[in-house]
Amino acid sequence: MSGSSDNAVYESETEGVLVRVRPRFLDDQSEPTANRYIWAYDVEIENRSDRTLTLTTRHWRIVDSKGHAQHVDGEGVVGQTPRLAPGEAFQYTSGAPLAAPSGFMSGSYDFLDDTGALLSVAIPAFSLDSPFERSRPS
Repeated sequence: MSGSSDNAVYESETEGVLVRVRPRFLDDQSEPTANRYIWAYDVEIENRSDRTLTLTTRHWRIVDSKGHAQHVDGEGVVGQTPRLAPGEAFQYTSGAPLAAPSGFMSGSYDFLDDTGALLSVAIPAFSLDSPFERSRPS
């Protein structure tokens, strides 16, 4: 798989849960003449808290440079609901198609701790910039 040379890393931490995202443009899977631009993103979730947490749901907001928004809500991530003890981490890779050459993603994960308490963890906003974008958003 080829990707862009932009190795940007986006991070945020909520109550001891660190979320790190590395997006990459997939040139070999994109078709700019058909307005199809594909990104992969690698996510690492690290539990730095003193609680054991289970990821139950995800909430994504994807907005392209033309202003079209998509909301993606679902159970777990990549078919899994990882349980993270203190100090443990979980990594996965997923992807997103856009009909425009750039955009951004943001969202949150919902976790439950062993007492049943809910924790909403922010996913940092990250940009999806392809080499086909003529004017980058500021």
